[in-house]
Amino acid sequence: MNTNQIILTKNGYDKLKLELGVLVSQKRPALVERLSLARSMGDLSENSDYQDAKETLSFMDGQIAELEELTRIAKIAKPNGSSNIAVGHCVKVKVGKIETEFEIVGEWEADPSKKKISHTSPLGLALIGKKVGEKVEVAAPAGKVVYTVVSIS
Repeated sequence: MNTNQIILTKNGYDKLKLELGVLVSQKRPALVERLSLARSMGDLSENSDYQDAKETLSFMDGQIAELEELTRIAKIAKPNGSSNIAVGHCVKVKVGKIETEFEIVGEWEADPSKKKISHTSPLGLALIGKKVGEKVEVAAPAGKVVYTVVSIS
């Protein structure tokens, strides 16, 4: 895993910790039990359930290791009361007469369909550090788009 600093919001960090907890305390033990049961059914070379459970356990162990490392190195963004946009802020922007609200999050949390944009995305990079009333220009497939910062929360 890339050991560069990972930035997460408190909510994003909590979700990753919850996911890790479920994997370690519920899903992995159930899978180990399934593997044990499949192993007891005889010839392992022709036991597809055993092979599947073994592969799934290997994949899950990789997920657990990745989440443990991620939560270990993650930095939790704490937006202060500053009037400048930072990771963790919700930002309302205006393009023409259309207003849209985005949450600025770390890369691991980004989900454009839920209006969560990464601080490293073109729009996120343009917005970081800006104040209400400032304009940012972002290159888009259809051409340059000018956003005006309406509010920060």
